[in-house]
Amino acid sequence: MRATQQPAAPAPESPPERTGSGAPGIAGVGTAVPTTSYTQEDILDTFGITDRRIRSVFLGGAIERRNLTLPPTGPDGLPVVESQGDLLSKHAASGLRMGREAVGRCLKDAGAVPGDIRYLCCVTSTGLLTPGFSALLIKDLGIEQYCQRLDVVGMGCNAGLNALNAVVGWAAGHPGELALMVCVEVCSAAYVFDGTMRSSVVNSLFGDGAAAVAVRAAPQEPPQDPALLRFASHIIPEAVDAMRYDWDDGHGKFSFYLDPEVPYVVGANARTAVARLLEGTGLHVGDIAHWVVHSGGKKVIDSVRVNLGLSRYDVRHTTGVLRDHGNLSSSSFLFSYERLRDEGVAESGDLGVLMTMGPGSTIETALVGW
Repeated sequence: MRATQQPAAPAPESPPERTGSGAPGIAGVGTAVPTTSYTQEDILDTFGITDRRIRSVFLGGAIERRNLTLPPTGPDGLPVVESQGDLLSKHAASGLRMGREAVGRCLKDAGAVPGDIRYLCCVTSTGLLTPGFSALLIKDLGIEQYCQRLDVVGMGCNAGLNALNAVVGWAAGHPGELALMVCVEVCSAAYVFDGTMRSSVVNSLFGDGAAAVAVRAAPQEPPQDPALLRFASHIIPEAVDAMRYDWDDGHGKFSFYLDPEVPYVVGANARTAVARLLEGTGLHVGDIAHWVVHSGGKKVIDSVRVNLGLSRYDVRHTTGVLRDHGNLSSSSFLFSYERLRDEGVAESGDLGVLMTMGPGSTIETALVGW
């Protein structure tokens, strides 16, 4: 797999002006994690891992804690081996609980109630449910039965921005009505524990979490919410196998794979992806005041930062989420956005870039205006 940059494709149209109904904006955000939190040392001790190479992977990734739903302990004092059925049950139970909490906090932040939701999009890559989380949350939260819904399943860590693009499109066509996206990732329902370096890299990185974002196009001005101005995608076809979640016959369950070259491939393509987002706007990387980058891992963040010429301060929320929660898959960028929002440093006229990356291999971007 080569870390090659792709030629820039035709750019999307220029960002819409914030006049009239304006671009749909972020009306609220909310996050949730399991109540059980573990340090990296806790996890190593729980699973009795003494291999120095594996311990170094866990302890050298700039992650301090993760919220996980680990398997129960067996008679030997070690966590029991979970079947694929056990993992799917964990995905459903923990995912619904976190999704419910994230939606509740998001609605409170937006000054809304479940009955206000007219469009619900649920994103997950850590399990399969039919009916999906959208139908379960509509029933569980008492959302109106005529609420339109969408489930995005299996796209991976980049999927939050893929789905947000669809949510923004719906909101643009329904001014004043509330659309909600919730990313639900129970990464501990996608683990295989076999002592190999392949599984250990994955097991050292991912955490459980859910994040919801409310989107609305204001029917009148002035718009108050940060506007989602445009989206752009950049796919790296030669790296299609670099990130995979597929069936492992040896374990009788799905397992995730990360190619060691992923950070360098993503980094080498980051500038092209951002250039595609900004092309035709007259904007440059230096015009972007705020960066919300997926917390894909220490090497991924460093590679993106170096290739875009960003400072450590620019990615402070990304590294903070990685430190406190690990890689939260599709929900990661909303955890970082929430921290940026809570910091209160964004001013009117500022621009920001949201960036996620995942299987495909794909880099997704969005331009935000305050």
